[in-house]
Amino acid sequence: MGRMSLTRRGVLAGVAGAMLPSACEATAQTGSAVHWSSGTEAPRVHAPPGATDCHFHTYDRRYPAAPGATLLPDDATADDYRALQHRLGTSRGVIIQPSTYGTDNTLQLATLQALGPDRFRMVAVVAEDVSDAALQRLHALGVRGVRFNLVLPGPLTTASLEPLAPRLAALGWHCQINMSPKQIEDARDLLGRLPGRLVFDHLGQVPQPAGVDSPVYAIIRRLLDRGNAWVKLSGGYLTSKDGPPSYADAGRVAAAYIRAAPERVVWGSDWPHPTRPSDAKPDDAVLFDRLADWAGSETAFKRILVENPAVLYGFPPTA
Repeated sequence: MGRMSLTRRGVLAGVAGAMLPSACEATAQTGSAVHWSSGTEAPRVHAPPGATDCHFHTYDRRYPAAPGATLLPDDATADDYRALQHRLGTSRGVIIQPSTYGTDNTLQLATLQALGPDRFRMVAVVAEDVSDAALQRLHALGVRGVRFNLVLPGPLTTASLEPLAPRLAALGWHCQINMSPKQIEDARDLLGRLPGRLVFDHLGQVPQPAGVDSPVYAIIRRLLDRGNAWVKLSGGYLTSKDGPPSYADAGRVAAAYIRAAPERVVWGSDWPHPTRPSDAKPDDAVLFDRLADWAGSETAFKRILVENPAVLYGFPPTA
């Protein structure tokens, strides 16, 4: 399933990370640019203590891409991400293995060590026949789920969900799902019988302009009502037809999810926005402010950023 242990460069990355400002000291800052993010202003809303970004990646050309990988972004490092944290004021995060590296989780594990395993978790990618021992090693390192990124070439398929989901559920992990609308419609019955938690990336890729009237929203909504599905309020810019700064159509979908299952939605930046060209990255402060708008109240905002991620990823309670 690819390299599982931290390499020497991974250890060095961890040492470098130890010299960065502590995540708990992150406060929103204004006036400095962050790599792979537009704008320089801080959000207008303040992040509560323990605010968690549940979806971001790092990239480094020194780590080889998987054969057949089609998404090959420029470098986006732990140091770059720390700058984003300071801009937004978040203090916890969840690193997501990107399709670029297949089942070789080495870089994201090194990022986890660099940023601090006490305040960061990770979602990995594994082979369908991964051993129990390998899963246990990943758990000890801070992994809490497996990503099924089925919109890009990779080692897992829709059919991989059925054998892996029970094994992940036994660990207390979740299946993180990134499917196209058609894939979700085709897998309706399969998704309905999977055990354990299912976490849908990027608003479930609900298409616009149909939005909440689409079959995809109806499928995910039924899974939410069943009680084991979660949704990431991330990547609103991916399907929005209204676009920035309002992303109003994506906002209607997000607000509907929040009303339906306020205890099972989390937020992610999707930094460094790998599907967007370098000159067209979204403004992460605007995306953060949109979350506050969608939440509709300070209580819901805090729940999405702090309380829900603690349940899903096993973070300790905040003071």
